Amino acid sequence: MLSGGDNIFYFTQSAPLEQLMVFILNQDLVIHPLVERDTQSLQQLLPEIPIWVKCPDYDRVDWLNKFLELMWPYLDKAICRTAKNIAAPIIVEQIPKYKIDSVEFETLTLGSLPPTFQGMKVYVTDEKELMMEPYLKWASNPNVSVAVKAFGLKATVQVIDLQIFAAPRITLKPLVPSFPCFAKIFVSLMEKPHVDFGLKLLGADLMAIPGLYRFVQETIKDQVASMYLWPKALEVQILDPSKAMKRPVGILHVKILRAMKLRKKDLLGASDPYVKLKLTESKLPSKKTTVKHSNLNPEWNEEFSMVVKDPESQALEISVYDWEQIGKHDKMGTNVVPLRDLTPDESKTMTLDLLKNIDLNDAQNDKQRGQIVVELTYKPFKEEDLPKDFEESGTVLKAPEGTPPGGGVLVVIVHQAEDVEGKNHTNPYVRIIFKGEERKTKQVKKNRDPRWEEEFSFVLEESPVNDKLHVEVISTSTRIGLLHPKEVLGYIDISLSDVVHNTRINEKYHLIDSKTGRIQVELQWRTAK
Repeated sequence: MLSGGDNIFYFTQSAPLEQLMVFILNQDLVIHPLVERDTQSLQQLLPEIPIWVKCPDYDRVDWLNKFLELMWPYLDKAICRTAKNIAAPIIVEQIPKYKIDSVEFETLTLGSLPPTFQGMKVYVTDEKELMMEPYLKWASNPNVSVAVKAFGLKATVQVIDLQIFAAPRITLKPLVPSFPCFAKIFVSLMEKPHVDFGLKLLGADLMAIPGLYRFVQETIKDQVASMYLWPKALEVQILDPSKAMKRPVGILHVKILRAMKLRKKDLLGASDPYVKLKLTESKLPSKKTTVKHSNLNPEWNEEFSMVVKDPESQALEISVYDWEQIGKHDKMGTNVVPLRDLTPDESKTMTLDLLKNIDLNDAQNDKQRGQIVVELTYKPFKEEDLPKDFEESGTVLKAPEGTPPGGGVLVVIVHQAEDVEGKNHTNPYVRIIFKGEERKTKQVKKNRDPRWEEEFSFVLEESPVNDKLHVEVISTSTRIGLLHPKEVLGYIDISLSDVVHNTRINEKYHLIDSKTGRIQVELQWRTAK
């Protein structure tokens, strides 16, 4: 920057050296460094320089712009579809007030130019939240045409040349241990946004009408600012915070005794039934009994334990399936037991009719599908055994009353893995085998560093001090007909003597048969003492 007298001149690095020298020789110049200018002046003088250059507390987010560029054709369609769904009921509600017959989108696309983030500022606070302030610029080429019909006439209004400059504050809070790890999104505008666009009606530019352009500009800014200008915010709930933050409060013991008079599903006049159990509001996989082949009155006498977080709202789903060697397993019937119907610490034997579905008004539920007999016992933890605060996640709870003497509950928490890789595919999940029982996590597709955060429980009659837990990471192909449908990415056998003596261990283990792979597993041994 050069100044001569009352004039200030700016030169870029690409200015010809001869031009610069002639100018200097003919002027009485005073040189001022750019650092002496404040942020607002710099933005006026150098409007095209990214904000992360002008303001060092903003970080570059080129990766995000690249992501938007690649995803924009799909985001465009998704956003437009959502906008139509939101606008439809509003239009239906409003058009009678203005005696309009209909308002319809003839075309709706946001154009081929995605928004760009000039930079992002991230704040660190003492609260359980993540706060970001991206600086957004969007010069779009949309094709939005709205047809309005009234009094037998039709008019089409077209939106063109959209520009939006905005500085929102996006806050993710509270942070919780359930995916996607935050319960709500709060969006506030730190300043009035700049919104510019054109309107065409019957080929004429409506914004050319004197005074209309400024009126529309100010109206939009004032309306948006009145709703979302900080400290006001748009709140979007992702998870129920009260449920996301809940910790286990007890264990439900389920004993599947037998079933009677099941319907024939196979061509040969029999069925191969098994039972699947699942607690509502739980992301843990279902538990299954063994298969009883060719039996319409099977007996199982198999026991399961399930972790309960909210006995007032959760229910046990019991479904009977007919096992098939090839193809989908047919559901033979189902029923639901709300946990609030159980008296704590009391065993209850129930004979349940198998229904087609849980809709009691469905006429098909009148058909006889057989019955199933189960024994249920809900064992709540004592108040003093519960963690006082969610942050005490490292606290080892005590097993519920009624746990066999010398026994307890072995809790296995699979956190994450690192640097796992298959030869043909990497879609990992974890398989746990202990005392003949098998548990699996969900599958994470195309990820060498998967995170599961899944918990499994084993109720034991005695201490597992001499036992081992087998944990293996497996990848399965998502393509049909691949020559290598399954690969073992590594495994580990964990001796349980340490967790019995220490009550809790949380370690990363190097996977056997893997060059660099590691897995983080937390173990807890809970006893009634």
